[in-house]
Amino acid sequence: MNSRTVVGLGIAAAAAIVIAAGISLSRKPVADAAQGAGVALPGLAEHLNDVTRISVTGPGQKLIATLEKNGQGWGLKEKSGYRADAGKVREFLLRLSQSRLIEQKTANEQRYAEIGVSDIGAADAKGLLIAIDGLPQPAQLIVGIMNSRADATYLRRAGDKQSWLAKGNLIPDKTAANWLDKRIVDLPATRVREVAWSRPDGKAVRVFKAKSDDANYVVADLPKGREPSSEFAANGEATTLAGLNFDDVLPAGEASPPADGKVYRASFASFDGVVVELVGWKQNDTFRAQFQARKDDAAFDAALSAAQAKAKADWDAQQAAAGADAAKPTAPPPVAVADPAKDKAERSAAVDAEVAELSRRFSGWTFVLPAYKAASFDKSVDDFLKPIQDRKAEAKKPAGK
Repeated sequence: MNSRTVVGLGIAAAAAIVIAAGISLSRKPVADAAQGAGVALPGLAEHLNDVTRISVTGPGQKLIATLEKNGQGWGLKEKSGYRADAGKVREFLLRLSQSRLIEQKTANEQRYAEIGVSDIGAADAKGLLIAIDGLPQPAQLIVGIMNSRADATYLRRAGDKQSWLAKGNLIPDKTAANWLDKRIVDLPATRVREVAWSRPDGKAVRVFKAKSDDANYVVADLPKGREPSSEFAANGEATTLAGLNFDDVLPAGEASPPADGKVYRASFASFDGVVVELVGWKQNDTFRAQFQARKDDAAFDAALSAAQAKAKADWDAQQAAAGADAAKPTAPPPVAVADPAKDKAERSAAVDAEVAELSRRFSGWTFVLPAYKAASFDKSVDDFLKPIQDRKAEAKKPAGK
């Protein structure tokens, strides 16, 4: 092989490499080739904790939700700053920060409407404008519809002509109230000692357990000659505050109880001293309520004495079962036995903290309760009792019937 042949082969090889590189580049997705097009919102992932405000605006420039970060966390401006669901807010930000642009779509304004990324000034626009503050550069994104496989979302950065298909569902919740943390209180029935309530007509009911391990609640002050419809007839009342969420929330100053004083009143007392009290009223086909929380020291002391006595009895039984085998190591006694004062302090601090947290949630707000929960407060004693037999009707029946 002469030198001319070698040079020719080298040139051919170099040409082949150039051609192959060109083919490789031509086959790369447009999203990877375009400058800065790798992620839907550049910089968000690195500054996730710096975000201070998120707004969602709908068609016709209608502001749907404004989420703002404050000293206590996230709040919803449209609900007077009531606390937002921090987990939901963070999950949405994570989705945005992790979404990557998959495919370049139309840059033709006439075709924006097909994928929902036209400017939202029009009343018939299909998309939503998401604005995020707190980043080095404020970000605005017009989010359109999802693709046919429902695994990606069409979007366009505000001010850009180019639209994209981005990975994942990036459409924010379109209902402001759904961004709220709707929890009011969670007092499970296993902790409830007594429930008492009265209606605007003055009729009152009280159900209770004498001991925490009793199976069923008892209806207090039964009318003479009446009996419960079943042994567990009143058990459902103790579940009213279990996982209680609201349908809506209003500042207390804008939604106050009626001036005539005709309201529902209820009290839920736990065995360990937590008491939740309610004042409620009906308005515009809704049941509105305000809550307060306090500590019942007498109930706390009774529960503490019972718990420490049980701990002592259990410990003594365990020691007796060990027998005379002094060589066998035993576990140290529980704090309720070894240091009752410390045990009392810890239990008391836990109850105090729970009451303080509930008071923080309740203070300054009126809650609209779900109808199925509010129905509990309309019940009278008769709802838990066997019906009165119509003796006259019985007497009129023919003999043998």
